[in-house]
Order: sequence, then C-alpha cells, then structure tokens
Amino acid sequence: MRSRDDRTIVAILAMPRAYSLDVSIPAHVFGQHPGYRVFVCGDQNGYQSLDADDDSSNRPSHTDVAADIRPTHSLSDVEYADIVVVPGYENPSLPIPEGYLKAVRLAGERGARIVAVCTGVFALAASGMLDGKTATTHWQYTDQLRTTYPGVDVAENRLFVEDGAFLTSAGAGSGIDACLHVIQSDFGTTVADEVAKDVVFSAARSASEPQYVDVPPLPRAGLQATREWVIENIGSSITVQRMADHSRLSRRTFIRHFVRETGMPPMHWVARQRILGARRLLESSDWSVERIAGATGFGTAANLRNIFRREVGVTPTAYRKTHAAMTVTRSHTR
Repeated sequence: MRSRDDRTIVAILAMPRAYSLDVSIPAHVFGQHPGYRVFVCGDQNGYQSLDADDDSSNRPSHTDVAADIRPTHSLSDVEYADIVVVPGYENPSLPIPEGYLKAVRLAGERGARIVAVCTGVFALAASGMLDGKTATTHWQYTDQLRTTYPGVDVAENRLFVEDGAFLTSAGAGSGIDACLHVIQSDFGTTVADEVAKDVVFSAARSASEPQYVDVPPLPRAGLQATREWVIENIGSSITVQRMADHSRLSRRTFIRHFVRETGMPPMHWVARQRILGARRLLESSDWSVERIAGATGFGTAANLRNIFRREVGVTPTAYRKTHAAMTVTRSHTR
C-alpha cells in the first residue's frame, strides 16, 4: 500500500535486542530518496526489554543494541508497508516476540517485500516464510541457521540473496548493498548511484560477491586500477589477456586474484559493468540503442537487445520508458 503522496512505505522493525546500526542504516539509505517514506515500527510499551534468560552483564562490551532507538510508529503500521526491513539482533537463538513475527507474516502474505539484515534472517525463518527458499546471513551464523532451520537453503559467503520477495543479507555493510539493490530495482541504476553517493558508499555491489576472502588481496589497491581502467574503456574490446597485461600479471595469476577480489570470473564482471553502463545511459541520456551498444562494448544494437533482455528481463526500450520517467519525476521532488 502506498502512502497518500504515492511514496513507497518502508517499515523497519525496532525489535528487542536489535542492533542499532542495522536499524539506522536502512533508515538513512532509504531516507535519502524522496520516493520512500520510512517508519520505524515497534512495541512502544516494551520493545527494548531483553529475554528473562538473557544475562545482559554477559554481553560483549562492543555489542551495539538498539536501547536508544524509539519507534516512530506502532507494529500495526507495518500493514501499510510496501517494504519491511528486519534488522539483525543479538543472540538469535532467543525468540522474538510473537507480535513482530505476526507483523512480518502478514506483510509477506500481503505481498510486501521483506529485507533481512544479518541475523534478522532468523526471525524470518522462525516465521516459516523461508522454508524452501534460499537465504544468507553473516558468515558467523550460517551453520547455526542451517542447523536450526533445515528447511532453509543457506547460501555461504554471499553479500545478499534475493529469492522472490525475500532479500537476506550478511552484516551491516552488506545491508547498505541490499538497500541500494532495492532502490535500483524501484527507481533504476542512476538513482541508486545518486543515493550511494549521498551516503558516501560505492555503487551497489552484486549479490554474487563474497562477504570475505580467505587469501589476502594483492598489495595496496590490488586490481582496483585494472577494474577502473576497464570501466573507462568499457566500449573497447576487453579480454582477460588485456586485463592481465594491464595488471602486469600472468593470465592465470590474474584470474585467480580477480576472482578472490570480486567473487566472479573477469569476463562475467566485465559483462556486468557493460549492463550497468547501458542501464545508466538508458536512464540518463537520449542516445539511440545503437549508440549505447557501441559505447558499452556490445557492438550492435541487436547484441545489446538480446543480452539486455536476458539479463534484465525487459528490452532496452521498455527499460528506458520505465526508468527514465522515474528518474525525471523523482529528480523534480528532490
């Protein structure tokens, strides 16, 4: 359900033991765009109380729990939300009050998009909505999630996973990626880039990128200079060998390090950059599809149309009609 001014309503749950960072990050990111109206919803009479069996004196001193976050709206207001964010919370083995689980269930049944940050996935799993679906969480909790909820297909070492209306993410940093992914889906790549810039964050990373790497990257900036070179020359013929030559590594060593840094093979990453470049130009320019194809390395309009439709799900023309209109409309409201 949209608000009366046609903005998308985002309800963030201020649950017991919630990490304040996991509440404030989505509030800040979504709050940067006028297309969203953000609610922080909770039980205003006792949302911050801990479970009776939870000895707060044993909590690590660095644990940042949302003791000072006050809901702006009640749990009943979750029913109006288009997007519901479930933040991570301390000690996910302890139960969440049924009122919160019920609010999430009703939102899911109504068709709202559900975003879980970090251990927030445990609340979704407890509600039963993730049975048979793929999800992820912070790497420290993947084994616990798999053991506690065997009906959930747990993806290892992923920034975020989208399965239908459910989007689950790792720690707080990947929560930013998840929010930017939602904004990109709602309003396009250009708008998501603008929000990322507003919150001083890089453009939304891909869901396939890892949470961490086991082997340290190359010294200094690693392969960042090569990746920047590819983006600057995205319209030219890019090959693995050209990238390896630019990085002054052998082909085999380059591929190994590239996969460690990005979580994907080099040409897969290049294809993603070309799609992102095409999306940005479709949203922000009046260039022909043929010109965009040349500028982003697809060569021909036919090739761009085929790959774009396969990867994005719509034709370049249809994408432009939808997202260019959104970009213009929303920019006037800033």
